[in-house]
Amino acid sequence: MNRPLLRWLSTFRRHPAGILLAVQLLGLLLYPLMESTPTGRALFGAFGILVLTLVIWVVNRGSAADWIAWSLAGPSVVLSLLANYMQAWPLLAFAQVLESLLYFYAAAGLMFYMLNDHDVTMDELLAAGATFTLLAWGFAYAFSACQALAPGSFSGAVDPSHARSWLELLFLSFSLMSGVGLSDIVPVSPAARALTMLAMFAGVMYIAVVVSRLIALTATRHRER
Repeated sequence: MNRPLLRWLSTFRRHPAGILLAVQLLGLLLYPLMESTPTGRALFGAFGILVLTLVIWVVNRGSAADWIAWSLAGPSVVLSLLANYMQAWPLLAFAQVLESLLYFYAAAGLMFYMLNDHDVTMDELLAAGATFTLLAWGFAYAFSACQALAPGSFSGAVDPSHARSWLELLFLSFSLMSGVGLSDIVPVSPAARALTMLAMFAGVMYIAVVVSRLIALTATRHRER
């Protein structure tokens, strides 16, 4: 095996959060192509399993335990497969709850990893981006589960009475956490509004605690030079 390839593989092993971030950002571009056809939805499921695998890999780098991640990921995959095979959508809702918890758990592990480090390296910067996407995906799965268990929880400017698609709920999650307020999706039920308030709180606290600390450490390092 040649040296450039070995260097690339070594870099990937050192920065699993960067790989997860890249795959999730790629997913943002692929999701619109995967939602409209049966083949696309099958690819969407396979892509989701890939992301779950990367999430568990990232858990190894954070302050988290593998067995907890596997105990959330394994049943969620099984329930998702059963839900699609049996057309039992309540099972899919419970699978999404487990996936949401897994994403939040991985995000917490990465945040503790960043907060315990006193040097800002490329790994921390990639972890910061990956943590944000983990939180966004976690809330999107929570919104999707809420909609499955309580139909009509979310309305929208386009086809207000129809269920919101996965991409719409992910768009809502990014809008809430970033604070831009650009989403045209509106929470209607009390449970949906409670989840959106938690998403807004999580976005503000993430910037206030994690991002501000990384900025402060970077500024301190520059002053010490």
